[in-house]
Amino acid sequence: MDYNPEKGWHDPRIVPYGPLCLEPSTMVFHYGQAIFEGLKAYKSDDGRIFLFRPDMNMKRINISNDRMSIPPIDEEFAVEATKALVSLDRDWIPSEPGTSLYIRPFIISTDPFLGVRPSYTYKFIIILSPSGAYYPTGINPVKIMVENEYVRAVRGGTGFAKTPGNYAASLKAQEIAYEKGYVQVLWLDGVERKYVEEVGSMNVFFKIGDEIVTPMLDGSILPGITRDSCIHLLKNWGYKVTERKLAIQELFDAHSEGKLDEAFGTGTAAVISPIGELNWNDRIITINDGKIGPVSQRLYDTITGIQNGTAEDEFGWITVVE
Repeated sequence: MDYNPEKGWHDPRIVPYGPLCLEPSTMVFHYGQAIFEGLKAYKSDDGRIFLFRPDMNMKRINISNDRMSIPPIDEEFAVEATKALVSLDRDWIPSEPGTSLYIRPFIISTDPFLGVRPSYTYKFIIILSPSGAYYPTGINPVKIMVENEYVRAVRGGTGFAKTPGNYAASLKAQEIAYEKGYVQVLWLDGVERKYVEEVGSMNVFFKIGDEIVTPMLDGSILPGITRDSCIHLLKNWGYKVTERKLAIQELFDAHSEGKLDEAFGTGTAAVISPIGELNWNDRIITINDGKIGPVSQRLYDTITGIQNGTAEDEFGWITVVE
């Protein structure tokens, strides 16, 4: 679908996957004015096709659009367009346990112009790709390095928007973490370097005693859809869930006091990613003996069950693709 000031968003179409033809001066290459989303389509045992909370993804597209000075899309139409595309390509949806069809909507600025200003023209594109099981051999907790030198985002910046520059800014720290044997990075706030923010491209939760804590959304953290789903489920199950500032020192203190029971990341790809080890300035702690905890396991089983149709969808999160 294309955008220009005269027609607005127009000419929605489904075409074969193929290269884009863009001039070297196309603004997205030089000024990074772009946003993207990620969601999945799931096939149930009886062959039905489900999307998980696609309305939230399209709502978040417009939140990102607003921050990046991109014209808003019609959210309801974008959901319907996604359903039409997934229905057409239904034969690409794998049916093995844990598999899905990944859906990547994105918008890029397309003016052929060198100069810092918002583009006047844009393309909204959705591509699909079969996705294998994230945990083919079972859920194994990951080792995380706490990042002290680099920062991902600051309040007032673009941290809450799903824009490519945020991910480019994270690569250096991830490389360093990989070299040290860690799977991902736990980001701290960009001002005081003391408050927990995100794990890689996931939101993060910690069970401290009888409280489950996740960093508050203050403008530098992506408002994850899986995060929101977990909060709903945990509160529905009777857990005390708190969204607040959480200092990294508090976590290590809680561990030394025997109160840090579980830690896990949440996101579209993994759904739930248990954290078994944290390394902060070479201080290493092991969480729950490096095993997945009962809260993490219950969340994973419930959300994946809703997504594939084996668990009750009491919140109305599933959209059926006809």
